[in-house]
Amino acid sequence: MVEAMEKITAVKGMPDILPEQITMWQHLESVIRQLMRVYAVSEIRTPLLERTQLFKRSIGEVTDIVEKEMFTFADQNSDSLTLRPEGTASCVRACIEHSLFRNQQQHKLWYMGPMYRYERPQKGRYRQFYQLGVEAYNFPGPDIDAEQIALCARLWQKLGISSMLSLQINSLGNNQSRSLYKQKLIEYFTAHIEQLDEDSKRRLTSNPLRILDSKNPELQQLINQAPVLIDYIDPESKQHFLALQQQLTLLDIKFTVNTRLVRGLDYYNRTVYEWVTDKLGAQAAVCAGGRYDNLVTTLNGPETVAVGFALGLERVLLLLEIVQQKIENSIDGYLICTGERAIEQRLKIAEQLRNLLPNFSLSTCLGAGSFAGLFKKADKSGAKVALIIGDDELANGTIGVKFLRIEKPQLTISMEEVTTVLGDI
Repeated sequence: MVEAMEKITAVKGMPDILPEQITMWQHLESVIRQLMRVYAVSEIRTPLLERTQLFKRSIGEVTDIVEKEMFTFADQNSDSLTLRPEGTASCVRACIEHSLFRNQQQHKLWYMGPMYRYERPQKGRYRQFYQLGVEAYNFPGPDIDAEQIALCARLWQKLGISSMLSLQINSLGNNQSRSLYKQKLIEYFTAHIEQLDEDSKRRLTSNPLRILDSKNPELQQLINQAPVLIDYIDPESKQHFLALQQQLTLLDIKFTVNTRLVRGLDYYNRTVYEWVTDKLGAQAAVCAGGRYDNLVTTLNGPETVAVGFALGLERVLLLLEIVQQKIENSIDGYLICTGERAIEQRLKIAEQLRNLLPNFSLSTCLGAGSFAGLFKKADKSGAKVALIIGDDELANGTIGVKFLRIEKPQLTISMEEVTTVLGDI
């Protein structure tokens, strides 16, 4: 007796993106690419796999990402490799490796692609997820922070989702003021250690700022009474933060100062911000970023100030679904050939039409079928027009054009008229 073979499915938390979904993805990606050109940001592409040490040194060994969420394995040479859990560290590594920071060169870079974290899959949070990342190097002032936030605001506007997003900002200060604040937090939470849950107790000495991110409702009152970071930041960082607020006000970008806002990665300093929504349940943060002026030197690069952000494409797409911005997955034309000679020639005819109409998306009916059945296929394809060629049309050099989505009389045109009639479909 032959045993039934086990059905092979996708890896948990790594969903397929199907043809009916891809049009919205392509629309979002197209808007992003256009916007990057408008802001003169150059694209960079880095590998999916990096040496594990890159993320341990950049993100921080006591962060949740490194401790719990990375996909790490040894290759055939016993080298420890990791699927990238975020893009900033890879971008910095590439810039150092290829000397892009030499002589304090300024760069604005962007990348887009899959990231990997071992998380509990849920709507808007996957183990393979897609991010847009934007980074800027050797721009020390708050104006670049404001420009990146303005870029985000313009993206929301172009996508029609501005009303669903709000901006929260904060400052972490420099390393010294942040260390002082960490110590104050440790002292405060240690005095109330009996109220902490196990996760917060674990973070108390390793990364106390992360306690402020706790979603445990029983801890919220304790967190609300904790020392406030803004009271401990250094004067220079405070001035940077005030200047950022002035720039955002000048740009008419509304914001809220959230003194509890921290970032989960160790490399942040000074400006941190999040674009948040109340439309996606627990997945409130759609986009997050800030400054990381010390990361480049941490990875043995030259002194280089930096700022960047990342946004989750899946979460943006969920917001687009809410506002019902559906982009139809349609094609322009569907070629129907009938008659022995026309069917023999249909691939050649299709190629001739593609030569005449290089931007016209054309599907060709392959295989046999009744004339009525072929029209049903044309209509089901979503095509705007059906192009009909039988043996008589082939002999006469003509083509029938039936409009499928608008009320318009059927036409018979010559091949020479194809460009004029179909060019703007």
